[in-house]
Parts: sequence; structure tokens; C-alpha cells
Amino acid sequence: MAIPAPSPVSTALTLAQAAARGDTEAMAKLLKLLAPGMIRAAQALLSPSHPDVDDVAQQSMIALVQAMPSFRGECSPAHFANSIVTRYALAARRRQGKRESRTDDEVEVDGLFSNAQSAVDHVLAEKRRGAIRELLATLPENQAETLALRVVLGMSLAEVATATNVPLNTVRSRIRLAREALMSKIEANPTLLELLDPS
Repeated sequence: MAIPAPSPVSTALTLAQAAARGDTEAMAKLLKLLAPGMIRAAQALLSPSHPDVDDVAQQSMIALVQAMPSFRGECSPAHFANSIVTRYALAARRRQGKRESRTDDEVEVDGLFSNAQSAVDHVLAEKRRGAIRELLATLPENQAETLALRVVLGMSLAEVATATNVPLNTVRSRIRLAREALMSKIEANPTLLELLDPS
């Protein structure tokens, strides 16, 4: 009977634990395993065409190497890495300023990221994503990070709590405050309101 191969998650965890102990070979293998997901996360948070997306991904990988000694296995290595990417991406978005000036998400934001049905839908979905990215940059850092992990990267509330090392109720509170702030901005801007109106 064949022994099943270890899952990517268990492989990443084993490598992360070894890397946290200072094993440079394990760190190199872990980076190779996590890099594609970190690049995708940077692209999701900034857009693939954003001028800083490659820098954010690279800086996040360097930060991951530097942060590995603090990894305790309380979340998956991928979530640990994505929380780092989120911080760097939001910082890059803030540095960029209000170039596109658009909007963020509502209580149920997930619908804004659904697959487009046509070319027109695809363009509209991309405009909505851009608006959401811009609005995230206007929030306090902890709220923006929490909302990005939850909505853009699709983590569960419990996963966000673990990745950000705060209680679950704090995650809920940050998301509520972020949504309220974003809805105020959306409702005060007719262009954003029309763009993000789900009807």
C-alpha cells in the first residue's frame, strides 16, 4: 500500500517550523512554496498592473524571512505570509495617494469579486475592485488590514484573528467600523454610490 504524499499545507508547516528555528534550506524551500500565493495576494490587493506590485511582493518575501523566527504555528504559513503582503500592499496604496479615488465594500462585499459574465461586466468588476482598493487605503491601518484579509484574500473571521493576533471580537469590531466608514464615503459620493450599487 502506497504512503500518501504530505499535503502542501503540512509541507509548508513543517518547512515553516524548521525555518523558524533558523534552517536556511527550509526557508528557501518555504519561500519557493509560498511565493506564487504571495504574488497573487499582492496582485489582488493592488491590481496586476499596479507599478508597485512586484516591489510589494519582493519586500513581503524579505519581510517573511525576517519574521520567520516569530512564527509559532498559530496560523498556516500561507496566512502568515498573506498578512505580511497585506500590510505592504496597503502601505504602497497609501503612498500612491488618491490617484483613482473610488470606493470600498459593503456588508456583503464578496459579490463585487464575482466572475464577470461579459466584457462589460469584466470592465465594471475591475472598476469596482479598483474602487475598493482605493477605499481600503483611506481606513486606519488595522481596519484596512482586517478587511483586506477577510474580503480580498477570503480568510475566515477566525483565520483573520489568528493571522493578526487579536481576539475574534476585535476582528468583528474592526470589520464593522471599516464597513461603516466605507459606507459613509460611498453614500457621500454619487459616483461611488452608482459604481458599487449592487442593484
